Amino acid sequence: MAQSCYHPSIEGAQHGAKSLNEFLDYAKKSGATGAQPSNYMLQSEKGFKKPKEIKEAFAQRGLTLDGISTHCPFWVHTTAWTGSATIKPFIPADVAAKSPEQIEKWAETYILKLLDHSAELGVKILPMFWGVAFGWELATGYPWGFWKTGGYDLLKEGQERFVKKTAKIRAKAASLGIYLAHEIHPGTGAMCADDFNMLVDICDGDKQLAVNADPSHCWEGEDWETRFRKVGARIYACHVKNFVIRKNVPLRNMAPDWPDRAMQFCDIPTGDLNMTRYVEMLINVGYPKRYCSIMGTKTAPLIVEAESAYRDLDATSANGIAYTRDHLCFPLAAGSFEDGIGA
Repeated sequence: MAQSCYHPSIEGAQHGAKSLNEFLDYAKKSGATGAQPSNYMLQSEKGFKKPKEIKEAFAQRGLTLDGISTHCPFWVHTTAWTGSATIKPFIPADVAAKSPEQIEKWAETYILKLLDHSAELGVKILPMFWGVAFGWELATGYPWGFWKTGGYDLLKEGQERFVKKTAKIRAKAASLGIYLAHEIHPGTGAMCADDFNMLVDICDGDKQLAVNADPSHCWEGEDWETRFRKVGARIYACHVKNFVIRKNVPLRNMAPDWPDRAMQFCDIPTGDLNMTRYVEMLINVGYPKRYCSIMGTKTAPLIVEAESAYRDLDATSANGIAYTRDHLCFPLAAGSFEDGIGA
């Protein structure tokens, strides 16, 4: 019988209130066969939990370790220089009181240790995103005429900044064979496919610069198929997530509460995006084959990251896991449906 190239998994950052064991129990109970914990779930009072302890926690539940969500420390590292308060939720209070330069150095050191820890765990693909290395002006994406004038060039400065600030981390990742899978996302270091390809260009084609595909961030002018076909050869990780767009509500407004926003994340089955077409496209651009080759597995994870402005988080994620298991982990065709015609 034909087998699927996928298995259902779940992202842990949204479930950060849970300990690693609590998160894995929840993942198992919800029907996942793999899980992607956040870096925080792997921490102990003194650094990180021992690799043996982490591996045993997964083995006891029959779950695969499908990467580590490292978005937060990477966000801190490439955003600290701006002095933004948005990094504070992700760092210790005593570190938050330090200068931007000291915070950046702390984040770099943390990430380098995390890379070593990932290698010890056999994790070769890290979903993450680069922070606002190009500055908040460019992160707005607003096409005003003040990015290059009066003796400065914010884009060029940002390119030089990105290359320099990420050099040590990229070199470390390369030495360990780890791929840094940027989640192309509004307000990050690469907000669209062309932005990401620019990062690759300015870093001389660095092979460790990879992509974490997530269609729920394609809600402003670039649909998911356009985006992910442009970067298809660098997709090493993925999330399964959906959204709805409320009509006649500005996509960019200062509404702090999710129910008031135009774009709202929602449960997997009823959003605006067709998840089946999305995971089919991932097969077409080679994601499952690429992941399995790097990680030495038989199937690639579809990492559920379901969120909702209205529905309980655990219920939303459990529903997403069930939907992914039952509808997206389908058996692969052995050949074309035309092959048997007339036989």
